[in-house]
Amino acid sequence: MTKNSSLPQSPKRRLSWHDPSVRGLIYQVLILGIVGFAVWYLVSNTLHNLAVRNISTGFDFLHREAGFAIGESAVPYTPADTYGRAIWVGLLNTLRVSVVGIILATLFGTVLGIARLSKNWLLSRVASTYIEVMRNIPLLLQLFFWYAIITESMPGPRNALNPVAGVFISNRGLKLPSLHGDALDWIAGGLALAIVGILLLAHWAKKRQEATGIIFPLGRVGLALLIVLPLAGWWLSGAALTIELPELKGFNFIGGVSMSPEFTALLVGLVMYTSAFVAEVVRSGIQSVNQGQWEAAGAIGLSRARTLRLVILPQALRVIIPPMTSQYLNLTKNSSLAVAIGYPDIVSVVNTTLNQTGQAIEGILIIMAAYLTVSLSISVFMNWYNTRIALVER
Repeated sequence: MTKNSSLPQSPKRRLSWHDPSVRGLIYQVLILGIVGFAVWYLVSNTLHNLAVRNISTGFDFLHREAGFAIGESAVPYTPADTYGRAIWVGLLNTLRVSVVGIILATLFGTVLGIARLSKNWLLSRVASTYIEVMRNIPLLLQLFFWYAIITESMPGPRNALNPVAGVFISNRGLKLPSLHGDALDWIAGGLALAIVGILLLAHWAKKRQEATGIIFPLGRVGLALLIVLPLAGWWLSGAALTIELPELKGFNFIGGVSMSPEFTALLVGLVMYTSAFVAEVVRSGIQSVNQGQWEAAGAIGLSRARTLRLVILPQALRVIIPPMTSQYLNLTKNSSLAVAIGYPDIVSVVNTTLNQTGQAIEGILIIMAAYLTVSLSISVFMNWYNTRIALVER
């Protein structure tokens, strides 16, 4: 069989400067070459200057003894530990204030955003005033303000405020009761099991509602699981569980859990500042939902609160999540201002490390890598969640 010569032959493509795709490829190669040359020049020049000044490079210093104390840490640490351990402590301090701050800012900001849309004139004006004031005062000034309030305006430990039994507020920070005993592991296991159970129930309830229209009381059942399963873990463990209350001894409190003035001021400042931006994100998301949704829900007898929870917010989330991700990233990065009030976050710890070792470039790279990793992790999670709630076109 011979080939059919009557079939049209595709013309051969010739490389020509007048071809837009060829020009685009050449431009991209040139730009890539320029960027690569710039990176090579900066790195080689930096290494040459360091060698001329007899400054060693590398990360071997992470295994040397740190020799400095850290005011507070989530894991055991002593000055005899390595620089690597010290930096790990600083990173955990950053993550602690960031995670707690994100949760509190989300809750407080959501309430503020809803309050600003309230039909109650006074409530709406108060929320609007708070949002405008907080958004327009630099965060650094707010941190200084709250730190001064705690350290200068609060009484000393002997005259500490005691609003609730076992809770003391003084210029040494916030003192809270703590739990001790072998049953804590069982309680934590019960709590983790309750969270997993709630997630599975939420998935099942959603499928069931889509199939039958019947609403499952997930809120009440979830609250019951959060209470019953940890208590069951404590009962099954058979171990003792004691509550340790803070007690004044000498010039300070001992026992319980302490929140330092630095941590408290940083957390309050981050939450109050970021919640104002979160409130605007929530408000705009709610207003993006068509007014007809409110009217339709009211027509079938839903209260305004149930309409907001069951109809409006699920639709508003598709608008809220992308800008909310930016606010979470901003809060995490703004936590680096902790160095201004003495909270030992990763920036503060690395600054002390590079001052002692002279490894400035390595220290800056560590800070950059830490914030990049945390920020990308938040972005990946929020993008995944945004994909889950996105409308699927058919």
